[in-house]
Amino acid sequence: MEKLIALYEQWAGHTPTHTEKLPGAGSNRSYYRFTDKAGKTVIGVIGTSRDENHAFIYLSEHFTERKLPVPRVLAVSDDELRYLQDDLGDRSLFEAIKGGREAGGRYNLKEQELLKKTIRELPNIQMRGAHGLDFSHCYPQAEFDQEGVLFDLNYFKYCFLKATGVDFHELKLEANFRMLAKDLTAEPMEAFLYRDFQARNVMLDRDGKPYFIDFQGGRKGPYYYDLASFLWQASAKYSFKLRRQLVAEYYESLKQYVEVPSIRHFVSRLSLFVLFRTLQVLGAYGFRGYFEHKKHFLESIPGAIQNLRDLLAMEGAQFPYTHLMDVLQRLTQLPQFAPKEEPQKERADGFKTAEKDIYEAKAQDGPATFSKYDGKGPLVVKVFSFSFKKGIPTDDSGNGGGYVFDCRSTHNPGRYEPYKKINGLTEPVIRFLEDDGEITAFLKPVYALADHHVERYIQRGFTSLMFCFGCTGGQHRSVYSAQHLAEHLHEKFGIEVRIVHREQGIEQVLPAKSSHDTH
Repeated sequence: MEKLIALYEQWAGHTPTHTEKLPGAGSNRSYYRFTDKAGKTVIGVIGTSRDENHAFIYLSEHFTERKLPVPRVLAVSDDELRYLQDDLGDRSLFEAIKGGREAGGRYNLKEQELLKKTIRELPNIQMRGAHGLDFSHCYPQAEFDQEGVLFDLNYFKYCFLKATGVDFHELKLEANFRMLAKDLTAEPMEAFLYRDFQARNVMLDRDGKPYFIDFQGGRKGPYYYDLASFLWQASAKYSFKLRRQLVAEYYESLKQYVEVPSIRHFVSRLSLFVLFRTLQVLGAYGFRGYFEHKKHFLESIPGAIQNLRDLLAMEGAQFPYTHLMDVLQRLTQLPQFAPKEEPQKERADGFKTAEKDIYEAKAQDGPATFSKYDGKGPLVVKVFSFSFKKGIPTDDSGNGGGYVFDCRSTHNPGRYEPYKKINGLTEPVIRFLEDDGEITAFLKPVYALADHHVERYIQRGFTSLMFCFGCTGGQHRSVYSAQHLAEHLHEKFGIEVRIVHREQGIEQVLPAKSSHDTH
């Protein structure tokens, strides 16, 4: 302690007016808050592992240089066992969402927004933080690899599975572990894997902006890990709906930093990490609970088992680890892990919630999807022009159709002899409509509405959307409107658009652009 105060005095030029020891954070480091006469505070840290401290100091300096939301390291002792850092206050995300967590996962809108802010910021530190980072400074290892995965899986086997008494074939299980480890590391990524990304390690400023702490265990690895770690934390009890929204927020944010895989591929990969992270957590809970007899960890086991149960109930066939899946299925059926009916928890702050979560996961959803349509293919938009006299076009996708816009309020070129035998694709009709101006005013709000709808359909993984424009004869105004909206959506989103000018007997396909074309 004296050496830490001496470091403060060397940095500040004076002794602290007040010193406060802060509660422990589950590590071997001690934290102190130093306050000067002006009320300015900094955090002093004492660690027992030089290598661990060095990792944090290096990463903090690198992230600060990259202007990422982390505490700055202000001063470091020569032996790196003590350092000073920014004081980010006492308001953690964990405390800020306490109401929803204690109410069994019923988060209010303010809490949901804090979660969305946090999850949107995660790709920033994962991708920008990895740029120029020397991973050799990471502790205890530089990279997420098969050896590390196997260590965690065997940790689960010896510290949890064996303690439950579930029977399994040692060699078959080990073979499945090796398969899973190979699959998890099959896509090398130049991302910063935070590893201990949880609500306790996120601090919030007065505006609710998240700042990240305790990243000293990070390394190079896949970005899926942190997302799975955060959203499938057993104690958080995120609803299926909220979790789905947060996955979508992350996916959209990730696009700003890297070329993202398709939703189908993203979801498939994420599911593997959800499985791995669940087993990893159970291993830790088993050791801390069964062997060290710590009550808190024993109380956390049912939540993790429920996560595992939900995962298996959705679509276990997607995991090709036959024996492991059988063992896990029997594990979740043990009497000591039987789901318990608990009374509905009310929020302590009086926020009203529904009697129950009305959304239930479906098997076709997959363990980490946006919607039941995931994996069925990319969005295809169909745009029709038609005559109201001959009826509205039918939707052959089985989804019941989409938007129908009535163009008959706009000036009709068909009233004039020169335009009666030509349609809305021809230059004279286009010039007539655009010079008149009514059609462009009509289409302006249509574009805004269509843009929003297409964007949300893409986010949710939907596969089909339909827009129809009708006029008197399906020849001029509807043809012009359908063609221009189709070209607009194709240009903006790069999706496949199919155009059908029904009364003109004209069909056209604007093919989807490659991801390279749209970036």
